[in-house]
Amino acid sequence: MSTFEAQLFSEIDKLRVHLMNNVDFKAESQRSVGEISPDEILTRIEGVILGIVTSLSRDEVPILVLPNRSSRANVSFDSAVGLQMSSEHSVTSVRSDCPSSVTKFAQILKILSVIYRLVQSNSYATKRDIYYNNTQLFGSQRTVDSIIDDMSCMLKVPRRSLHVLATSKGLISGDLCYLEEDGTRIDCHSNSAAVSVSPNIAGIRNIVSSAKFIMIVEKDATFQRLLDDDFCTKLSPCIIITVCCFCLSHSLFLR
Repeated sequence: MSTFEAQLFSEIDKLRVHLMNNVDFKAESQRSVGEISPDEILTRIEGVILGIVTSLSRDEVPILVLPNRSSRANVSFDSAVGLQMSSEHSVTSVRSDCPSSVTKFAQILKILSVIYRLVQSNSYATKRDIYYNNTQLFGSQRTVDSIIDDMSCMLKVPRRSLHVLATSKGLISGDLCYLEEDGTRIDCHSNSAAVSVSPNIAGIRNIVSSAKFIMIVEKDATFQRLLDDDFCTKLSPCIIITVCCFCLSHSLFLR
């Protein structure tokens, strides 16, 4: 190994130690949110629906209360966690009797029903899947994306725990072996072929890797070009991964 490569890996090790030292109690609490059981998620959704039914039974107008994500005052930054909703955040109301919000009210209920079925059946869908299953109701992909983020904040559950994925594809290659939830052993050491990552990243276990660093790549074409150039061999040991698998890369780096 050349002097330059040794110095590069030394700086990477320093950065890794710095990041690990920043994982304090708040970060641990943040990760524990991702461990909410499916039954708890279903209970929270049922609580929202129960509130609507209760309002109707009392001859009251059903109203959904959502955290106001558009206000900067509701967002705080923590060096160990990143951006997060403030504990004392303001809210917005979506009324079912107001012409300007009745459509959004219906869209929210539709997406809640989709999420409920996904969690209940332990299946997954992408945001794009949800949009194309009812384009007339949603109107645009942006609407679906925004509502799903609202649901994540309202239910206080990470989006991945709602079984909704940003994309169906996730690629990885390099110095890594792991077991999927069903017990399948995955070896990512191939220099010519990428491994498709399971949608259920939370179910991955028994991770074995001696990689010095992880490179996160945005475009699949760039990922393939790095493979063709033997990137993982030239800078071994390392891992390259597409950006949609960021949660997996985070757990690898801080393991």
